Amino acid sequence: MDTTPETRARMSRQRSRDTDVEMALRRALHASGMRYRVHRKPLKGVRREADILFGPTKVAVFVDGCFWHGCPEHATWPKRNSEFWRTKIEKNQRRDRDTDERLAAAGWLALRVWEHEDPAEAAVRVRAAVKARQVATRGM
Repeated sequence: MDTTPETRARMSRQRSRDTDVEMALRRALHASGMRYRVHRKPLKGVRREADILFGPTKVAVFVDGCFWHGCPEHATWPKRNSEFWRTKIEKNQRRDRDTDERLAAAGWLALRVWEHEDPAEAAVRVRAAVKARQVATRGM
């Protein structure tokens, strides 16, 4: 079974950056006094971009869509063209794990926020991680 033209059109309209969830998280972080960069590559030579980047503390935040990244709570497996979609989503998951491992090896902390998470709660988690790394860096 091939993907229908309607499905192809719908999927092509899905934004990969500045999504509603990402914007809400950024607003919550900014309102709490956090300053950051958006859509930057944490590592040279690695073609992966963090949605939100805290350079001095080496914290990279990725806002992952439940469908595209295979959320254990909300992911759905399409019935039409199922093999294609399963392969695509599993490849995304492997790339995410590889990204996290590469960042960790370079001293970065990768934080993953699911699109279904409450942005205010996710902002508290991100802020706590950034602050903890600030304290750890000062102690060195």
